[in-house]
Amino acid sequence: MIKKKIDTIYRKNEIINNIINAIVERKSFLICGHKNPDEDCISSMIAIAIILTKFDKIIQIYLDGYIPENIKYLLDICKYNSIELINHNSKIPNSIIDTLIICDTPKFDMLDINYEIEEMFKRKDILKIEFDHHISCDGEYIGDDDYSLVTDASSASELIGILAIKLKNKRRILKRYMIHDPLSRNLVLAIITGIVGDTNMGQYLKSRREKKIYNIFSNLYNDILMKVTVRDTNFNKIEQVFYELQKLSSQEKECYNYIIQKHHFKKNVGYIILNQKKMKYINDKFDDDIFISVSKHAANNLAEESKKLSLLAYYDNPQKSDLIQFRMRRCHSFKEFDLREVMNLLSISNGGGHEGAIGFRIPKDSIKDLDNYVSEIIEVVSTKINRL
Repeated sequence: MIKKKIDTIYRKNEIINNIINAIVERKSFLICGHKNPDEDCISSMIAIAIILTKFDKIIQIYLDGYIPENIKYLLDICKYNSIELINHNSKIPNSIIDTLIICDTPKFDMLDINYEIEEMFKRKDILKIEFDHHISCDGEYIGDDDYSLVTDASSASELIGILAIKLKNKRRILKRYMIHDPLSRNLVLAIITGIVGDTNMGQYLKSRREKKIYNIFSNLYNDILMKVTVRDTNFNKIEQVFYELQKLSSQEKECYNYIIQKHHFKKNVGYIILNQKKMKYINDKFDDDIFISVSKHAANNLAEESKKLSLLAYYDNPQKSDLIQFRMRRCHSFKEFDLREVMNLLSISNGGGHEGAIGFRIPKDSIKDLDNYVSEIIEVVSTKINRL
């Protein structure tokens, strides 16, 4: 079928809701784009991958072509958000992939894929989700009917941005997955990179609608930057925003290295304890957004390395709360244990999550020795696992 504009708002929202439900319900995603990918193609693939990381999914991006120098900072985003980049030399675990996502590709024969992925497209049990803004006479749908967000837009990245804004209003889903705000700095960076790349800093935009969308994301981008990055600076040019945010990849690397060096393994659990002194160093040196992003990456890596579970314990910034935060994550291959059982075993009510990741909070005054408390948690959890 020839690609055409989605004719009603109702239908567009229906497709977006279908995609959100698939993101929640499905487990393993492979993302691909077109041959010789440009800024929008790469940015849209990374943007949807960042959204998926917030739901603790298994994610791979097939990227076999040349990556322009001016957007290689996006690869750092992948590195510190547990997003795996693969190419034609990589071994693809096609037995576990249940969803293919296609970004910014007019028709099937333009896809940058290998034979293995091409065979996946023939399988009816694998869902195909598509994001594309190419509405033309020679374009053809690649995704499944009710999962193709294909319509007029400045870029494929814009369509990912619209999805993220809709997701922001799904409060029940966000609460279940402990997502404070899906529109994180890195996500907005990836989205605006794609929009700017496809529109040449907005110069190619003609219609009032296109300019409105561009302004929405530009303003949103600046707002996030001012809140979480450079609080005392008022940027009025997108170039300045790019320059500042690209510098942050080195801070993410520094923060990650500081955190991961504190890890230990005990029984079935890889764990990190960040006491008040360590957290003071982190709070003084890094923004909250950076710490949250890289600490999640550290927890994911520890879970995979331990083959079972990871546990991260840290003190909240005393200016914000008097709580100690705990985050537990499960290795993707270890599916026998539902982490929500941990909260029942420990009789904890202030927290939540899903089967693969939980978070809970305890007043710091009720824990005399954090090291001992973490050891007790590991003992309880290990005993339960050994009985499975």
